[in-house]
Amino acid sequence: MSLRHRFTRATVAAGVLAGLFAAPVPALAAAGPAALPASQYTLAANYHQFDAVNSALVSTLGTAAVHTVMENANHDRTALPSSFSVPGLSTGFRFDSGDNSDCANYPQGITTSRDAVGTANGGNYDGHQLVLVSWYTKDSCSGAQERSRITLADWDATYPNKYRKILLVEPTGTEAAPNFKDIPIHAGGVSWYGDYLYVADTGRGMRVFDMRKILKTDSGGTSGQIGRQSSGTYYAHNYAYVLPQVGAITSSTTSGTNLAWSSISLDRVSKSIVMTEYTCQSGCTDYPNRAPRAIRYPFAAGATTFAASTTASQALSLPWYKLNGVASHNGRWWFNSSGQKQLYYWTPDTGSATYSWVSGGESISYWEDDTTADLLWTLQEGVGNRNVFAVEQAAYDG
Repeated sequence: MSLRHRFTRATVAAGVLAGLFAAPVPALAAAGPAALPASQYTLAANYHQFDAVNSALVSTLGTAAVHTVMENANHDRTALPSSFSVPGLSTGFRFDSGDNSDCANYPQGITTSRDAVGTANGGNYDGHQLVLVSWYTKDSCSGAQERSRITLADWDATYPNKYRKILLVEPTGTEAAPNFKDIPIHAGGVSWYGDYLYVADTGRGMRVFDMRKILKTDSGGTSGQIGRQSSGTYYAHNYAYVLPQVGAITSSTTSGTNLAWSSISLDRVSKSIVMTEYTCQSGCTDYPNRAPRAIRYPFAAGATTFAASTTASQALSLPWYKLNGVASHNGRWWFNSSGQKQLYYWTPDTGSATYSWVSGGESISYWEDDTTADLLWTLQEGVGNRNVFAVEQAAYDG
């Protein structure tokens, strides 16, 4: 069954199909990216930072496999609104009304089980084809970031149109007294490769999670309760499942300017993760005022992990600003500017092109397909307008 038929409620009304699938027309773009010395950008990887405490947490709480989590999914995803229109649209969905209108929680990164396992076995991970979205949570609609989470949404006709929320946590305490706490990061980008989930941590690099180690927590508690309680129970803001961090990928550079890890994406062809920065041309107070960069970091040969030390294989200075999304595949690059509402396409051989894009656009994930068109999955973060959708990548390749 093709992807477009896996979520029948998201099928767009026939009367607007012509407008939705019309080929986008690229505008002439300014000069494209310029190469930077890749040797200036390195990563240090530690996948065993929390081994002792995590082992104790697993023994204490027990784990839930991804298929178990999805069998207990408790939120209904809904169809894209019939008014939603973007050239090359293939399919998509919205979160339920509560999550779509929640002003304290914001979706950011996107990745899929096609990133995790490729096209083998229909792109299924633990029996499910999934779309994974990262979120950050504020303490109020206008407050500060206080925690982060992911949602796993089933994308297969075999299963209901459901999704489940999982809280991201950092292990604390000791092997004798294991505990966990909230992770108050922006979670701007996320990539799933093999069993590992990589989440962008703006000033540091990436935090690493293992999808085989989802923990079960005690039911009950209040929204403010996190970790082990005096009763010996473990609460997590009413979340039934938490995903503990297993390690960290720390970024460093000799360029003189540290990277701001705003968004990441997996390139399965070159077996690498690409990242980009959210920066401003001028006038910003919360973000850097300078040209952004895009850096490619290769995984260790034959692995879904980074070596203990990794040097970038490609580095670019970009002419575009306010970038919230990046993707790369077969030497091609896409960059989403939420500030300009534009999607930029570039290759070293053909140059760049600019397309009109959606408001509030966030991360991008490349979806490979053996039988139908490859897709670009992305999402919007705006309250009341949280469309998660895929377009045919060929419509945006210059």
